[in-house]
Amino acid sequence: MRVFAIADPHLSRTKPKPMTIFGEGWTGHPERFFGGWRDLVGDNDLVLVPGDVSWAMTLDGALPDLHDLAALPGQKVLLRGNHDYWWPSLAKLRAALPVGMFAVQNDALRLGSVVVAGTRGWVVPGSGDFSAEDEKIYRRELGRLTLSLTAAHKLRRPGDRFVVMLHYPPTNLRLEPSGFTELLASAGADALVFGHLHGERRAVEAVGDTPAHLVAADALGFVPKLILEAL
Repeated sequence: MRVFAIADPHLSRTKPKPMTIFGEGWTGHPERFFGGWRDLVGDNDLVLVPGDVSWAMTLDGALPDLHDLAALPGQKVLLRGNHDYWWPSLAKLRAALPVGMFAVQNDALRLGSVVVAGTRGWVVPGSGDFSAEDEKIYRRELGRLTLSLTAAHKLRRPGDRFVVMLHYPPTNLRLEPSGFTELLASAGADALVFGHLHGERRAVEAVGDTPAHLVAADALGFVPKLILEAL
């Protein structure tokens, strides 16, 4: 099994939204996204999608986008992003997800020999106008990551590969340490993947001994990135 990752597809089949308003780099979206996935991913592969899946505002509105993703090769694991307003309770979401599609929220999953954990994350101290409200959400997301990492360690078996997903990067733009990097540095993950950053942005490349990958779709040219291979 190969493990790929690509975040921020920003799908919008129910009410199409042209992404070129965010820059010419989005020209040809979402056809480039679907084409790049089909060209590279096989049925036995796993693809991590850490957030900003659909512009829809309700689960019913997002279902066409979820089914479009489900029709692509491979198993998929979704994480909530800051624009995924459609994301309902985890029980309701999991009941509605198509076959071969999974979601992580305050827990972890084991798919074959790969364990996946993660949380949305948030802006971290030292990020622009970091506010008291940001501090509250940041602390809550640290708690959620702790829950997910704890669940992952209970699932892991010898020989498993372990990947952590965030939507937000774990650092600010100066790449300073944060509560997220502190948790991740001791988690023993084989890889960290995150999205959210668009355009020309510096991004952390490792947290402790864990390689970190910025996998926002536009940063990857809309082609999923191979993160690791598992038995």
